[in-house]
Amino acid sequence: MATRDYIFYDLTNSICSQCLKKVEAKIIIQHDQVYLLKNCLEHGREKVLISTDVDYYKKCREFNKPNDMPVQFNTAIKQGCPYDCGLCPDHEQHSCMTLVEVTSLCNLTCPTCYANSSPTHGRHRTLAEIDKMLDIVVANEGEPDVVQISGGEPTIHPDFFQILDLAKQKPIRHLMLNTNGVKIAKDKAFAEKLASYKPGFEIYLQFDSFESKTWESLRGLDLNETKAKALEHLNELNLSTTLVVTLQKGLNTSEIGKIIEFAVKQKCVRGVTFQPTQFAGRAEHFDPKTDSITLSEVRTAILEQTDLFLPEDLIPVPCHPDAISMGYALKLGNEFVPLTRFFDPEELLTMSGNTINFEHVPEIKQKLYNLFSTGCSTESATDELRAIMCCLPKIDVPELKYENLFRVIISQFYDAYNMDIRGVKKSCVHIVHPDGRIIPFDTMNLIHRNHTTND
Repeated sequence: MATRDYIFYDLTNSICSQCLKKVEAKIIIQHDQVYLLKNCLEHGREKVLISTDVDYYKKCREFNKPNDMPVQFNTAIKQGCPYDCGLCPDHEQHSCMTLVEVTSLCNLTCPTCYANSSPTHGRHRTLAEIDKMLDIVVANEGEPDVVQISGGEPTIHPDFFQILDLAKQKPIRHLMLNTNGVKIAKDKAFAEKLASYKPGFEIYLQFDSFESKTWESLRGLDLNETKAKALEHLNELNLSTTLVVTLQKGLNTSEIGKIIEFAVKQKCVRGVTFQPTQFAGRAEHFDPKTDSITLSEVRTAILEQTDLFLPEDLIPVPCHPDAISMGYALKLGNEFVPLTRFFDPEELLTMSGNTINFEHVPEIKQKLYNLFSTGCSTESATDELRAIMCCLPKIDVPELKYENLFRVIISQFYDAYNMDIRGVKKSCVHIVHPDGRIIPFDTMNLIHRNHTTND
């Protein structure tokens, strides 16, 4: 009797990469890797690698938890996921992070740009439009966890600081600026004014490489000096910053460990977010069949390229385990202390959102107390570490500031190739559409963004 050369592990829905119609998809394990097998009656079969680590893929099931709902839903269920985004009542997760795109214009024309932005394509949104978009986020979330001012390049908006003033008037816990850093690098006074929005304000800085050829491939020009100057200003101001790395297999994946080790040494940097390239918008030097990189491959690269983390330090995020992996650590003087290894899955799921004290973690308690006596800051701070621990127990260590926190996040967004409808339903990174809908990042760029007008 013949035997299939794979294990049929699960069943989900995906979409055809050609026509974007929903199709059934098998999840199979073959040769120690995980694949999507899907079949479109019009365009045929597709086999897509979704994980190179079978054990980690299975472990994600252990991190599932009941999801937090938004205060309200915005659209009706008519065609089903992924076509009713807005959020519809079938969506399983509120907005952990919401992007408000204040402009579709940019001061760069990056070959890789999910929003298809450029200096000549699109427009700046009005203050009235932006105010309405912020109010929509508040109506859905009550007190939004994280709102990110995005674009295009938001810093070129003529009313940029008025936009930040508007956002600061809203009950938003943490405000981020998504930027390429060009304006911060060129204008020290601009950076100083940004620092006046502390606490509760952070820079989400595009930072893809140390190599000129990589910058030119992803961004169209060498930005090494620009990023160095931007970080120089941000370090002087100690303005909280996350480095955001767009990854393309074979282009900058060998730099993953180097970027983390560099980031740990920067006074202002609170962490690194790695984003495998989503095949949406403009992707001029990218072939999804050869250049895509899975979350598991990024995680493996982190473990192989730096000794700062162990496997148990990089775990699935409970609200969206298939698409987000994270590791948290403390920077205490010259010490680097990983945190996530101290919590098992059951503990995370039962304590998520609750407050704990390190009195209950004896392995780390003494180390923390020892380090406090060697110069670690002990003054209290409004911008507390305890409020930023996404999907983990909130940490109650009054002696620590947010600047003592360091996080590594791998955030994978689905595209037409690796789309898993189960995961889309749990998406927690959303974009406010100009028409008032709140749409998952995955489906906004793939289905719901108007790339003709880029409005």
